[in-house]
Amino acid sequence: MSDLLLIIEDNAQNLYLMRFLLEKNGFAVIGAESGVEGVRMALRHKPQAILLDIQLPGMDGYAVAQELKKHPELVQIPIVAVTSYAMVGDRERVLAAGATGYIEKPINPESFVDEIRSFLPPERNQPQQKSPR
Repeated sequence: MSDLLLIIEDNAQNLYLMRFLLEKNGFAVIGAESGVEGVRMALRHKPQAILLDIQLPGMDGYAVAQELKKHPELVQIPIVAVTSYAMVGDRERVLAAGATGYIEKPINPESFVDEIRSFLPPERNQPQQKSPR
């Protein structure tokens, strides 16, 4: 796996903020604005982790998580739901659909990157440092 993260998020402002924070901390980020596009990009790029909104057009995040877990090459990739769904039972429902973790929106810019790192495998939870030339 590389240090690439996939964000599946249809809100441009949310996508921008998450991308900014992650890239500022050394991660490479790609984004998808729909569930169908996100599944396609996950299969093509095999990211280190997938950040998944639940409220998406067409195919919601629950269906996306279930679809991602159907593919053997994606099973080990952590899926972190980043969502405003914060009612009783929402966390359990998204975890049952296949997500590894859950972060409520609005995200906290101070702790967001560390929260994402906590879902990455220990040997891969730091972005790769570029060697000086």
